[in-house]
Amino acid sequence: MMHPKLFSIFRQGSTTYFYSTLFFPPGVREKVFVLYSFVRVADDYVDAIPQQADEFYAFRDAYRQARAGTPAGDVVIDSFVELMSTCRFDPGWVEAFLASMEADLTHTPYRTIEDLEIYLYGSSEVIGLMMARILDLPEASWGAARALGKAMQLINFIRDIEEDCRMGRTYLPAAEYEACGLAGITEADARRDPEAFGMFLRGQIDRYEEWRDMGEDGYRHIPFRYLIPIRTASDMYSWTARVIARDPMVVFREKVKPKPLRVVSGVARNIARPPGGRQTDSHVLR
Repeated sequence: MMHPKLFSIFRQGSTTYFYSTLFFPPGVREKVFVLYSFVRVADDYVDAIPQQADEFYAFRDAYRQARAGTPAGDVVIDSFVELMSTCRFDPGWVEAFLASMEADLTHTPYRTIEDLEIYLYGSSEVIGLMMARILDLPEASWGAARALGKAMQLINFIRDIEEDCRMGRTYLPAAEYEACGLAGITEADARRDPEAFGMFLRGQIDRYEEWRDMGEDGYRHIPFRYLIPIRTASDMYSWTARVIARDPMVVFREKVKPKPLRVVSGVARNIARPPGGRQTDSHVLR
């Protein structure tokens, strides 16, 4: 039975992932809840205002001690360590994740996409690898799992520009927005040159679509009973990307996220869709 704390963390943390995950078979669903709760708690510590650095380091140390054999007495950590063993996660994946979270405590803007991809590996690609292990997918799928993970994270950065700027963070590559003639990507910068801002953001969305397509090429490795929630989550990120591409300034007015009904409707469409089928952009946008 799902622990109430894990359920609460997941439900409060993500609309898209929570409602799509509900459609995994029960055994897989519980494992995904454990994974998400672990990464969400760590992320919340570094995203808090003010940041909770001491709490993050205590969490990290408790995880390491639990992995060494001393239970943390925390259902989030102890359940995750058990999941690591059951699903054979590479401990290096978890350390990469924790390193990316730690980097957010002393955030330095990323100059190039290559710089950002170092962060993306730990913050999102390894999550895709852990999901591949949870679903017991072949190693041939791992490259796609990494690509889909970082594609979704890139959309999070685009969607959350306003929030990140308020926290003094800039994830999107500085060299690329400067090449568009922007000094920065705050709302003031965007309003000074909306055309340049739109060009920059649509370029980032083009990159997202390239990574997403690489990720979705891995669908052939995923059994249909597992594919529905994953494909639904990816569809919702595509919907978010298209909304922002139509009106880049929307990122300063609201956080573009699908409502629960849209996610559940997406699940219904994917259940009716053949395993190899793929929605067109117009379908995703409805």
